[in-house]
Amino acid sequence: MSSQLLDTLYMFAFLAVELSVLFLGISLLVAALQRHIPPAKVEAMLSSARKSSYFLAAALGAITPFCSCSTIPMLKGLIRARAGFGPMMVFLFSSPLLNPIIVVLLIATFGLTLSTIYVFAALIVSLGAGWLLQALGFQRYVYSSAEQLPSGCGTGNDCSTKAVVVPTNSKTTNCCGADQQGDEQPSQCSAGQTAGKYSGVWQEAWLDFVEVLPYLLVGIAIGSVIYGFMPTELLEHYAGADNPLAIPVAAVIGVPLYMRAEAVIPLAAALMSKGVGAGTVLALIIGSAGASLTELVLLRSLFRLQLLIAFVLVIFAMAMLAGYATYLFF
Repeated sequence: MSSQLLDTLYMFAFLAVELSVLFLGISLLVAALQRHIPPAKVEAMLSSARKSSYFLAAALGAITPFCSCSTIPMLKGLIRARAGFGPMMVFLFSSPLLNPIIVVLLIATFGLTLSTIYVFAALIVSLGAGWLLQALGFQRYVYSSAEQLPSGCGTGNDCSTKAVVVPTNSKTTNCCGADQQGDEQPSQCSAGQTAGKYSGVWQEAWLDFVEVLPYLLVGIAIGSVIYGFMPTELLEHYAGADNPLAIPVAAVIGVPLYMRAEAVIPLAAALMSKGVGAGTVLALIIGSAGASLTELVLLRSLFRLQLLIAFVLVIFAMAMLAGYATYLFF
């Protein structure tokens, strides 16, 4: 068995396990948080009508150190909570790129100037793209099925208002787990019934996972093949410092790869030591960490093609802005 095939199989197994665990874990966390934070509150905090919501979404992305793929469960939670489309897209752009771990690694590896360019490029493009996509009405390209609220109880302000008829004994059971006879109105949940808020959390997370599993496996397979069979000399040859098109080439090469920014930063440092330009390296980091084929396949279950293309173009614009700004200031 060739080393390329072994690398491909290893990467497929590793990503399948890692992303499955991440997806389920984050889905559980989001579903649990929805039991405590009413959708109306999320909708008010991240309303597209409030300018501060865009900055709040960027801050939320910065403090959630997710990779490009593991943002999807959080994104689905924001869609269900009817968060503003513009702020939601800001979160999607910023989350894999602006977390403190990446910023610290960048400063330690490349210094303050290059790291500042990276942060400003990612932040400005995320905010601007979120606002522009909202202004252009791209929210119509989110699948309507993704906007449906979860079927489990506890997503509203008062879980006791949910009543389910049980035919066997003619009782109604509210979502806190309390039984009621006949036509009695549900009472408010007591402190002892708090655990009932989490009923259905696992089923909800599992159904979300099963729904995206085919997309996940296809994306992982494509990314693993690219990882195993793309020669490393290709990047060094086409993204050299003497190539004026090195920055867009690096961005194009980076997007198909599935690599967390934490993983691509050491690779970028090695490439710089071999003569690859700093702007090219920054474009590679943003392209590979900001988007991946695996993430795009997952987003296809939520977004129509028009919004998916817009998402990729924003990542490319972010990578090239950072790359060319590096040539000017670094």
